Amino acid sequence: MLWLGEKCERNGRCMINRPDTRAQRKKRQKRVRSKISGTAERPRLNVFRSEKHIYTQVIDDTKGVTLCSASSVEKGFDGRGSNKDAAKKVGTMIAQRALAGGVETVVFDRGGYIYHGRVKELAEAAREGGLKF
Repeated sequence: MLWLGEKCERNGRCMINRPDTRAQRKKRQKRVRSKISGTAERPRLNVFRSEKHIYTQVIDDTKGVTLCSASSVEKGFDGRGSNKDAAKKVGTMIAQRALAGGVETVVFDRGGYIYHGRVKELAEAAREGGLKF
């Protein structure tokens, strides 16, 4: 029996070749990062979502510094981190922290994810919180 990614022989049994979704996301992420970058005037709002949590950072790529961050893992966070409500809370948290740090406009980096679901909710909540992008 063959594993994922191996080719089947003519008369042999083989398993279905499933695409490596993590590799595909990294490919999209690399393509997007080649086109956008955060500056001091307009830093990058980066999003990472795992199965259990969602994380976001405001990054100045010219200096290589994270200006502020928010996630569903923090101690003061209530609720589950894997749903749209959590994404909304994280979006409002990052908007408040960025505005407190003097950042009003950002470049949105969806991290290779589809602009849908939790990523979309986070972005809309950040916009409602006062960030412009």
